[in-house]
Amino acid sequence: MDISGPKPELLARFAAIVGDNHVLRDQQDLAPHLVEGRGLYFGSSPMLLKPGSTEEVSAILKLASETGTPVVPQTGNTGLVGGQTPRSGGSDLIVSLERMNRIRDVDPVANVLVADGGAILADVQRAAEAVGRLFPLSLGSEGSCRIGGNLSTNAGGTSVLAYGNMRQLCLGLEVVLPTGEIWDGLRRLKKDNTGYDLRDLFIGAEGTLGIITGAVLKLFPQPVGHQVALAGLDSPQDALKLLERASNLCGTALTGFELMPRIGIEFTTRHIEGVRDPLSEPHPWYALIDISTSDSAETAQSMVQSLLEQGFEAGLIRDAVIAASVAQQKALWHMRESLSDAQKPEGGSIKHDVSVPVSKIPAFMEDAGKAVLAAIPGARICAFGHLGDGNIHYNISQPVGADKAAFIGRWREINEIVHGIVLAAGGSISAEHGIGQLKRDELAHIRSPIELDLMRRIKKAFDPAGIMNPDKVVAIP
Repeated sequence: MDISGPKPELLARFAAIVGDNHVLRDQQDLAPHLVEGRGLYFGSSPMLLKPGSTEEVSAILKLASETGTPVVPQTGNTGLVGGQTPRSGGSDLIVSLERMNRIRDVDPVANVLVADGGAILADVQRAAEAVGRLFPLSLGSEGSCRIGGNLSTNAGGTSVLAYGNMRQLCLGLEVVLPTGEIWDGLRRLKKDNTGYDLRDLFIGAEGTLGIITGAVLKLFPQPVGHQVALAGLDSPQDALKLLERASNLCGTALTGFELMPRIGIEFTTRHIEGVRDPLSEPHPWYALIDISTSDSAETAQSMVQSLLEQGFEAGLIRDAVIAASVAQQKALWHMRESLSDAQKPEGGSIKHDVSVPVSKIPAFMEDAGKAVLAAIPGARICAFGHLGDGNIHYNISQPVGADKAAFIGRWREINEIVHGIVLAAGGSISAEHGIGQLKRDELAHIRSPIELDLMRRIKKAFDPAGIMNPDKVVAIP
């Protein structure tokens, strides 16, 4: 492969597929597409293409496969592991799906919605709401992330506890293969056992096997009753006990149970506009509880009140507040969803997106905290996440006054410490952000030889020319 990049005449052939009005060549225009959101990865590219149809994506990949031109798919560019970032060297073309943003169909009777791969998540949510339905995936980046990227990373968000992640929220896909062939798998069936489930190969593949250009998504009835509460707690162990009570009392009505540390509340109240400390006194930990019911608002209110009463009686809750309005519900969730952004003004942050068996989370928090502070005294641990499904965002802000570059320079060292504790607990080093470039080499050390070999075989079978998002997820020798 010519690392100097495609020749001008070849670039012209690619540009002709989408038209010059839908091509970015100027490096200033390309700049936002060449960097990962946290600034960990910077790439280069001679051109970004914006196809307007599945057929144009097909033509791009067919030409790329024939000429050995590497292609990096990009949707909202909100990924945090470098999976959507081109490599340095100037040879990777970026294929952006931002023009392919249509809601193709909404069927409230069948509870399905068909969307382009470039449809913005918030637009999908609104399209479902317009017909009295709910698309439950909710992320802090939902105003800019897109469905193709959500599927490619198997995104989870804050409602996994009740609805599952994107793998559970998708019925069918339309995918353009690296060869340019189009697989039309836009099936709307909840039951289909005819052979291998190809859909599941592309979900979570991070664009290494093809480009998702369309999807059939599951919709659900809009909740009739909805209530949100915040409880102040002493420890993750108390939060776990409260989660067990919430599951027993609320069942499937428990749609969210988030764990947050005091330092996270301090960061958000300090740096995020409009966020206020919701309780009168500080507490070491907090649980954000979300309950949605299908019958009435009174049922949701009764459930949350009963849960809090049980929590107080059992000595698990120190203080609590129930949202008195929709605005207060949104404010509590805004505080939770702003935790990552609130860390930025505090300096460098070493982050981990891990999954731990729910029952082992308190022990993980204790062990990881001791190990991190032993390695970096004064580090400020802001560990938060979806307690109900075991997904913890184990983020570490630099010590006050520390050198940011020196702190970030210890990223790999701290990753090894935290991930070692995660793996010892039977967890995963990637819960919902994917592998990308950030964790590719680590994946090669923790997966068995047969698993890695199977992944490489699949990659080679789908992408014989090796042009599809190369050097991401698995390295091909």
